Parts: sequence; structure tokens; C-alpha cells
Amino acid sequence: MTGNRSARIQVLVAEQAALRGARVGVMDVCTAAVAALPVGGAGVSAMSRTAASHPLCSTDDISEQLEELQLALGEGPCVDAFTLGSTVLAPDLRTGEVRGRWPVFAPAATDAGAGAVFAFPLRVGAISPGVLDLYAGEPVALDSEELADAMAFADTATLVLLDTRTEESDTLPGGISPAGRFDDLGGSRAEIDQATGMLTVQLDAGIEEAFIRLRAYAYAHGRRLAEVADDVVARRLRFPPDSDPTDDDV
Repeated sequence: MTGNRSARIQVLVAEQAALRGARVGVMDVCTAAVAALPVGGAGVSAMSRTAASHPLCSTDDISEQLEELQLALGEGPCVDAFTLGSTVLAPDLRTGEVRGRWPVFAPAATDAGAGAVFAFPLRVGAISPGVLDLYAGEPVALDSEELADAMAFADTATLVLLDTRTEESDTLPGGISPAGRFDDLGGSRAEIDQATGMLTVQLDAGIEEAFIRLRAYAYAHGRRLAEVADDVVARRLRFPPDSDPTDDDV
């Protein structure tokens, strides 16, 4: 059942990318989630304990405001989901419990037009590179099937982030074949986690910093994160503690 759900969600996301005539991105995950779930908007923020967090995308003005509010205020479902590493559901932002938990964010979110917010951490082993947020204009609770779908969208967003290439030329016209591509990404997550663990030793750093360095190298060289992780695990690539991720001879 889980595999069928994941495959169905990935097809929905790929269809959104096909409508744009581009490679799958986190915006496609957000757009597909809004179309499939009883929510009004969605957003994804890249988050880290050792570097500045920032919004990656949002589907509308309200979701954009919610992403920026939470990161600016340092409170809200998104912040808690990242800190706790677990899903945070706020089906009614008007309740006293919610306003006591987020005294600044909750009324500000309500003023922005949100009645409910749901936050899902994006996870790669022990690492959470970001959070998927969903909001509804009115208070609403997700049932068990909707919650499972939302978590599948978050898992898909994680896969897409792992495969993100940074060169402008990587935005390709036409459709894609989602099934094999997503399967390959799913298989790469354990290797990315292993490579990050190896870098904690090479760099004498924490896991968050090691993951950031791994992504920075992939970014600087226009490579997929999974490809760089494979080189690290195979010991074809080492990161000395004082290395520059833009250096070809790391």
C-alpha cells in the first residue's frame, strides 16, 4: 500500500512538471499537494541548524507569508517540525492551545489568511534539509488518508531536493519518466546518509555541517548530490577539514 501511494504521488508531481515543460522541482510537489489535499497552499523552506534557513518556494501569497513569518519569528509549525523532526499539525490556529504555543505566529498567520497549518519535515536519515508546509484558509483536520498522502508528498519533496542540480541548463523542456527516476533517488538516500557520516570524520564536524559541505560541493560542480555521495563512499573523493567546496581537487 505504501509503495502504491508513493508511486501515485510521484506521478501527480511529475504531471505538474510536465505541464510546465520542465524537470520536476519542489514547486511541483507543492502544486500537486494543493490539488490533491483539502488545503489552499503549500511551501517548502530549506532549513539548517548551522546556516541561514530560507524559503524555497510557495504556491501563493499566503503560503509565502507563512514561510517568511515562521523563519523570521523563529516559531510556528515549520520551526517545530524541523526542531523535533516530526510532523506538526495545527488544524485550528484560533484555539488557545495553539496561540499559547506560538503567541506571535498564530495571530499573524490568521491575519494573513490561514486557518490551519500542517508541517512535515523532509528527512534524509538523521538529517532534515527542510520542511513542507501546507495551509488551509479555514480550520480543517486531515483524515488518516490525507495525512498519509501529505507525508508521501513530503517524502517526494525530499527526493527532489536530493536530485536538485544547480545549472540553469538543467531545466529541460518536455516530459520526464518519473518512475525509474524516483526509484533511483530512493535508493540513493542511504548512500547520501553514509557519505555524510564519512564526512563528519573527514571534516571533524557535525552531521548538519557535513551535509551542507556535501551539497555545497555538488552545487559548485553542477553535479547531482547522489553522484557526489557515491564518490565519497567509494573513496574517490575526500574533503580535508580546510578544503574549499569550489576546489576541483578536494
